[in-house]
Amino acid sequence: MQRKLLPADVKNAIIEVCGRCFWYKQPLFDILARAGIEEDMYLQYEHESKFKIIRQLLADLERSGEDGYLLQRRLLTELCKLRDIPDPEVPDRDAGIKALRRLKETAKNHDLEAKEEHTIVKRRSADADQLVQRARDRDRRLGELKNTFASMASGDDVQGRGYGLEDLLKELFALHEIRYRKSYRVEGEQIDGFFAFGGFDYLVEARWRKDHPTLQDLLAFKGKVDRKIESTRGMIISISSFEDEVVRHLREAGPANLILVDGYDLMLILEGRVSLTDALQAKIEKAAQEGTIYYPLAKLFS
Repeated sequence: MQRKLLPADVKNAIIEVCGRCFWYKQPLFDILARAGIEEDMYLQYEHESKFKIIRQLLADLERSGEDGYLLQRRLLTELCKLRDIPDPEVPDRDAGIKALRRLKETAKNHDLEAKEEHTIVKRRSADADQLVQRARDRDRRLGELKNTFASMASGDDVQGRGYGLEDLLKELFALHEIRYRKSYRVEGEQIDGFFAFGGFDYLVEARWRKDHPTLQDLLAFKGKVDRKIESTRGMIISISSFEDEVVRHLREAGPANLILVDGYDLMLILEGRVSLTDALQAKIEKAAQEGTIYYPLAKLFS
């Protein structure tokens, strides 16, 4: 029996819905999990745009044989169940509504309304339950990290905060499946952390001090970054934030190869209001497109 593929216009409609009905990626990932699609399949594209994530995912599923086609149908089912935009942060709600309406009409024209056999639903539901449980475990651990951060902020162990911040960052990155190397020394230089994201390597400077970092502090770290291979960037995390004039002078000192994160940015991530990957992507896009190396995440909600 020949496998029936989703028509091209249905796949295009799915891509449009996923790109326009979601602002942050986590709600999109949640619906992929409910469709029974394994996390590894879509997280390999998490640094891409939502349109590209779904386009690549549909192509991968199509190459997976009958099981892949059934997962495509399951995703179509989940999207057709939507009665409204699932992500309230979507900037163009009308475009999302139109995309969702177009998907349902296209599916109906091809006689692809949300129907699946009981055995398929049962199997996919079990897979989805496992993925949902993993998401709950991640949220629980994120809450524990938030409480740890709050305890450090109210405690008196000033020296211990620095080491505690390094441990917290390693766990935070691990929760988002980003490999993170804690502090190390190389050729006499102290590096507080390292990670790779979006095709670039990032050195990390983590500071928890009473005073704002000075221009000399930031330039010293920038020098460490500039001395590495060209694809290396830097991220400075300062709980006490950054002064506007210092940031301006830093921007004038050379290429914008740094991104700045303050304590309030970190709290928004720990509260789950924005995922670490979305936060990094927002800051990187601002630096790349506008040269803005200090973009407070609170602006995402203004």
